[in-house]
Amino acid sequence: MNERIRELRKSLGLTMEKFGDRLGVKKNSVSQWENGINNITDQMFKSICREFNVNEDWLRNGTGEMFSIPEDETAALVSELLENPDDEFYQMILNVVHTYQQLKPDSKEVLNNFCRQLAENTKNRKD
Repeated sequence: MNERIRELRKSLGLTMEKFGDRLGVKKNSVSQWENGINNITDQMFKSICREFNVNEDWLRNGTGEMFSIPEDETAALVSELLENPDDEFYQMILNVVHTYQQLKPDSKEVLNNFCRQLAENTKNRKD
């Protein structure tokens, strides 16, 4: 878990001090979490997840994606995309969806497996 705190902080581009400031703790506390010296309370887990929009399962167990996408944000993204039908990206997305719907079930399963493997490889990739 301490590695995930460090990974989160670095992915946000925050120093220990700035990360701690957002949570109302000193940088020493952040350092102690990252180094496994002190454990994080349940309340602090919830504060981290709320403040940085982090998936609690990822933070606690390393499962799932690092960040959560709130449903209202997803709806806003789709709405924004649909408001620009002349946009080239809109047309590409529309073609992808249309083509996917035309696939036979076994072809859809192959594509789904490919996407799951791609997501797993991306998640596990070490730079």
